[in-house]
Amino acid sequence: MTAAPNMIRFAGASGALLAARLELPAAAPAAFALFAHCFTCSKESLAATRIAAALVAHGFGVLRFDFTGLGGSEGEFANTNFSSNAADLVAAAAWLRERYAAPAILVGHSLGGAAVLAAASQIPESVAIATIGTPFDPAHVRRLLAPALAEIEQAGEAEVRLAGRSFRIRRQFLDDLAGQAPIERIASLRKALLVFHSPRDTTVSIDNAAQIFMAAKHPKSFVSLDNADHLLTRKEDAVYVAAVLSAWASRYIGSASASAAPGGVAERDEVTVAETRAGRLAQMVSVGPHRLHADEPVSHGGNDTGPSPYDLLLAALGACTSMTLRLYADQKQWPLERVVVKLRHDKIHAADCAECETRDGRVDRIEREIEITGPLDAAQRQRLLEIASKCPVHRTLHSEVVIPTRLADAPAGNPL
Repeated sequence: MTAAPNMIRFAGASGALLAARLELPAAAPAAFALFAHCFTCSKESLAATRIAAALVAHGFGVLRFDFTGLGGSEGEFANTNFSSNAADLVAAAAWLRERYAAPAILVGHSLGGAAVLAAASQIPESVAIATIGTPFDPAHVRRLLAPALAEIEQAGEAEVRLAGRSFRIRRQFLDDLAGQAPIERIASLRKALLVFHSPRDTTVSIDNAAQIFMAAKHPKSFVSLDNADHLLTRKEDAVYVAAVLSAWASRYIGSASASAAPGGVAERDEVTVAETRAGRLAQMVSVGPHRLHADEPVSHGGNDTGPSPYDLLLAALGACTSMTLRLYADQKQWPLERVVVKLRHDKIHAADCAECETRDGRVDRIEREIEITGPLDAAQRQRLLEIASKCPVHRTLHSEVVIPTRLADAPAGNPL
């Protein structure tokens, strides 16, 4: 199960608003991936949509967007070039960094792969890069423009028809391509690299994959896509890429996921909760390296992508209860085999609660049922029941709790 794709817009390198989709798994993402589409394609290309969906199914959050002047993004394509595409990727990473976490994985298809290689040095949190059918030298694109090259050189621009659509290409685009230095850029990546390429790719020959692989330093890997075409039009090819990429990237994202909290690394003694914007009430909860979602049921205005706040409260009490019983039984060397705690929360009228001190209005009632298994005698079972009420979270719920609150930009001495 995945959350619904979140349609967003953010400012690209030129200031134009770029159209994007952010897709999140139902559980907290293992890490975020940033996807760059092929030349003159869009975020809705078959490769982009299918690979993103498969990565989300493997537990990753994925941001894919239209480069300036393409798809649903603002700006004029004629004013863009390869360098501006790389700069758009850096802007996309900055948007992710500010609201969720910087992308640990960069994925690029065709020329998008070359853009990812160019942008990687400006996205320091990225630890793994994957290219798919990518040209070694961005200038490879000149081959697609061959019929119009002379006109572009002489007139300064020309209308070029690519994939059934017309694009205006200016001389500055060609000049920018000529100014790239792929060997130095790839050699200095200092990130894990995975190169996907089909030996049958007739748009970008597999020789390009060999050049990228040879220029890169370890760790680096190559995966042949066998009979796949350049655009990965077969769904099974895109799914295969995502499956291999997910397994490969998991070797490198451990350290990156620790920084996946909005605002940077969350201290272990601090819980960070931030809106995901993937739904009206959806939240991402970060505790050190751990991630989980919170939401409300559909009946309460949410999308039910995670437990509700009260569910999490019951989970905290249940976990604390079970841990406390385990520690006590182990200390006593009692044969406790397993603990299962079930909890239910409700608000009841105070007048209906015989054990409550409050007599007016409503009170919160948490019912806790503890199942303990193992060859324990009656006295041991009774003692464990008593110990359950001594768990720290139980005590906190029964204690006076002070919650000073202030705005993040307010002085620490001014709680609300």
